[in-house]
Amino acid sequence: MDDFTDISYKVEDGLAWITINRPERYNSFRARTVDELVKAFKKAWGSKEVGVICLTGAGEKAFCTGGDQKQRAETGDYGPSDSGLFEIDALHHVIRDVPKPVIAAVNGFAIGGGHVLHVLCDLTIASETAVFGQNGPRVGSFDAGFGTGYLARILGEKRAREVWFLCRRYTAAQMESWGLVNSVVPADQLHAEVRKWADEILSLSPTALKVLKQSFNTDTEQFASTGQLAYSYLKTFGESEEALEGITAFNEKRKPDFSAYRGS
Repeated sequence: MDDFTDISYKVEDGLAWITINRPERYNSFRARTVDELVKAFKKAWGSKEVGVICLTGAGEKAFCTGGDQKQRAETGDYGPSDSGLFEIDALHHVIRDVPKPVIAAVNGFAIGGGHVLHVLCDLTIASETAVFGQNGPRVGSFDAGFGTGYLARILGEKRAREVWFLCRRYTAAQMESWGLVNSVVPADQLHAEVRKWADEILSLSPTALKVLKQSFNTDTEQFASTGQLAYSYLKTFGESEEALEGITAFNEKRKPDFSAYRGS
């Protein structure tokens, strides 16, 4: 794991900390970031030292703010990857499939694709300063698999549609009241709270936890195929004038004008 540039990985007493380490970009991910995250989760999967995994972001401002829109504007994509593919779908699957509980420690903004990552984690512990919300429709993107269907399973249809159709920002307390966050603590207590929860989990049977996680996942696995349909269209849509207006407006720090595209 010494060749990681975009993330860090360390294990402390059974708990693997996987940290997105791009605070200068609000811990947004490019293709390399996603590749490294997948590798780290697989490392934790195969390690006998690890019983619980925590996903978090470096610094105090952001957990993860989704795809790196500056990278997307510069190169038209999220940059080079090991396979030549943008492996975000593989990241979603490994978070769900790793047979160990995954805790999201949300230390700041969990926006867009970063919001989807915390939704996919088994548990979410947030600092009081955390901010949640979606951004896809603002920047010419969307997640029509786990990010919508699974979100609706947790929040209910009306709330999930609100999250996506309005792209508002929500506090940690509000997300806790909606059932999307398990616990909210002061920012300086976030890591200690994760440690506390992890220690409780580590006292339990790992095989029982594995089967329980797989059982929970079975009920929502159909959203994976829906996501595949969405990803098939997302690349084409991302190259359209409509999507380019979203990403250009984001990088120019202005409100996008999508009015020309309402009739189709």
